[in-house]
Amino acid sequence: MKSYRSNQFFLFLYWLLLFLSGKVLFLLYHAAKTATLSASEIARIFFFGLRLDMSMAAYLCIFPFLLLFLTVIPAAFSRKLINGFVVLCTFFVVLLSTVDLHLYSIWGYKLDATPLQYLNTPTEMIASSSGAPLFLLFLLFTLQLAGGLFLYFRFFQPRFTSQKSTGKKALVSFLWLIFLVLPLRGGWQQIPVNQSDVYFSDKAFANHSAINVPWNVFYSLTKKSYDGHNPYQFFKPEEAQKTVAELYQKPKTVSPAILKTKKPNIVFIILESFTANLVGCAGGEKGVTPELDKLAQEGILFRNFYASGDRSEKGLVALLSGYPVQTTTSIIKIPRKTEKLPHLAHTLKNAGYNTSYYYGGELAFANMKSYILMAGYDKITGKADFPARDYNSKWGVHDHVLFEKVSEDLKKQKQPFFTTIFTLSSHEPYDVPMKTKFLGDDEGNKFRNSMHYTDKAVGNFISEAKQQTWWQNALVVLVADHGHTLPNYVDYDSKAKFHIPLILTGGALAKTGITDSTIASQTDLAYSLLNQLNLPNQDFKWSKDIFNPAEKPFAFYVFNDGFGFITDKGSFGYDNISKQVVQKKGEFTEKDIKTAKSYLQVSFEDYLRK
Repeated sequence: MKSYRSNQFFLFLYWLLLFLSGKVLFLLYHAAKTATLSASEIARIFFFGLRLDMSMAAYLCIFPFLLLFLTVIPAAFSRKLINGFVVLCTFFVVLLSTVDLHLYSIWGYKLDATPLQYLNTPTEMIASSSGAPLFLLFLLFTLQLAGGLFLYFRFFQPRFTSQKSTGKKALVSFLWLIFLVLPLRGGWQQIPVNQSDVYFSDKAFANHSAINVPWNVFYSLTKKSYDGHNPYQFFKPEEAQKTVAELYQKPKTVSPAILKTKKPNIVFIILESFTANLVGCAGGEKGVTPELDKLAQEGILFRNFYASGDRSEKGLVALLSGYPVQTTTSIIKIPRKTEKLPHLAHTLKNAGYNTSYYYGGELAFANMKSYILMAGYDKITGKADFPARDYNSKWGVHDHVLFEKVSEDLKKQKQPFFTTIFTLSSHEPYDVPMKTKFLGDDEGNKFRNSMHYTDKAVGNFISEAKQQTWWQNALVVLVADHGHTLPNYVDYDSKAKFHIPLILTGGALAKTGITDSTIASQTDLAYSLLNQLNLPNQDFKWSKDIFNPAEKPFAFYVFNDGFGFITDKGSFGYDNISKQVVQKKGEFTEKDIKTAKSYLQVSFEDYLRK
């Protein structure tokens, strides 16, 4: 019969070995990235990652160790409880690790609590994963689960035939419980272990590989509310506020007018995942978006425009409310906060505009519905408003169906109107109802085809619009909700990931054929449009006028617990976990780093106070 000490030791060892196998599988699954690491870096992934592995193992051992300490419980019953607990936890540990294998390819950071915000729209969540190699992932999940449980029942399960209490056994069991405190918090240091403790390299992939996935999910669940505490306290509040205020000093010069009409009809088209890397006119790959390229020649193109965040719900708030994006959370999750935001639709409605919102998918996805409702749109159209026969996309209806409905509705719409259209066909799984142009079943070409299809749908919509009476008094805004790592898997924290197109077209433009190289971001757009319309925009405090060349040119974006800052001289990305610059291009100074840190500090404080 094994001693109680052996029982606890083997249980703790089991979890460590399971986490070790998960890291090995992660490195093998991402073999191309692993090949860029040296043998020493791979070894350090396991060495530095051990602290989080031990911490998670300790959490998983609390319940079994407590049962082993409570010797009044019959041995057979304790064994069943412990075995059932281990089987259940092994299932979830392996499941999380398997999901992380694919999501890391898309997101570029380790799985955390982010997917939980999509649980209220399971159809959309499933659609997002339909492009994954499901058979391979299921096979890996099954093999790891079966292998782990086989080893557990063969070597690691508690082995005792009685719970006869002795003072020595009780003391040993109690000491094992006390022992868990040390790995739980990662050592005796004052601050408990966190992700930064396992970061050891200037290569993001190496650092990410060291993170324990179940621990990361558990940690993010406990930290995302922040309980009113700002985790980004870089400087004294007044110093940070002064630095940010310098970014938004209003120039004395007046912005040049781009419109020849005072109250144009506005069609605001938000293009799902439209990275500038595949938009030729914006400096990207040629041939994917010929319609956007043509529209850019007919209107105004901004070549240096950037997304503020990396998710659709974050892009909506930045575009329509001019509000900065948060790092590991999103203001759209908390309706009581979004109710306090300004909104382009609300301002235009007060100015006499008829407002409408169109989306071919579930309006509730990522809690977007509450935000849209609070904007006060006169008419909101979602998936449920289309006939079931048109549900030809896993997300809802394809973009050409969406645009056809908008086109018909606008023929009857009272002017002036403000219509927001949010596309979806270029979202995973990138299925399109047309003969594909780019051959191959790889993710890159599937994404190219989806953008090419949406581009064609946009082109058809504009061609139809030009035949309508409302076109000559129209301003059409074409902008992406966020960028993408595809087609070439750019780094998730690089400015290339956040580079998106902004194109203005329509009969209301006073000048056409203009290419503007001003550096700007999504948070600037609503303010700038309202300024052109001579409408109140003072509530859009996190914005500058992109049409005024005297404004300070910069763009700020956030990724998972990090941020990027772009100026006309250079750019950098800063990781808050490792506390170091991880991406850099061109020139930047310590003052730029201070400015970006201040921006994150002050904007997050503003978010907390909403």
